[in-house]
Amino acid sequence: MTDFRDEPNPQKEPAAGLVLKNWAGKLLDSVMAKVSPFKFMQEVRAEAQKVTWPTRKETTVTTIMVFVMVAIASVFFLLADQLMRIAVSFILGV
Repeated sequence: MTDFRDEPNPQKEPAAGLVLKNWAGKLLDSVMAKVSPFKFMQEVRAEAQKVTWPTRKETTVTTIMVFVMVAIASVFFLLADQLMRIAVSFILGV
């Protein structure tokens, strides 16, 4: 550790937040390109056209699978909760 008593004006290091703020700002400036809003919307539209959207059948099957898995999970947790309730009641003698 350095003793600053001999120096007329000790140099303090900047707070960690300021260092991170400056670092993040410089990083974003170097990575982020300056693009006009019109050009940005053109790029968004071009990327959206590249997306492979699911068919109606795929969406329906996936939705049904989600509902089935939710039902199975609900039954599992209901049974697990009841078993734990019975075990705790038995142990505590309630």
